[in-house]
Amino acid sequence: MAEAFAGVWHLVDSCKFDDYMKAIGVGFATRQIANMTKPSTTIEIDGDKITLKTQSTFKSTEINFKLGEEFDETTADDRHVKSTVTLEDGKLVHVQKWDGKETTLVRELKDGKLILTLTMGDVVCTRTYQKAQ
Repeated sequence: MAEAFAGVWHLVDSCKFDDYMKAIGVGFATRQIANMTKPSTTIEIDGDKITLKTQSTFKSTEINFKLGEEFDETTADDRHVKSTVTLEDGKLVHVQKWDGKETTLVRELKDGKLILTLTMGDVVCTRTYQKAQ
């Protein structure tokens, strides 16, 4: 099922991203730059190993993981978190935990688009990606 997520995805729409970054503690200057970038996400699947690369003019990150196994992640905003990604109801659910806090990043496919829903407390951000041709 995770194979459906494989490919290169380009950001086409973003809603409440600044609110989400504020909620997780990203500073003003970094938020200003991040709000202007249009990242692309590459998802590669090799057996039970998944590689997720996010690239933008501002910062690029790469994580490698197996579904259901906790791993260490350094986020684009330099948080050091413990992450776990699972496949639930056809969605990739990515939970990040740090300093007693927790945020959830849910990736799902809808109408040929990749929808990324970021949740921190009562703040919900939606970012929509279109698959590269």
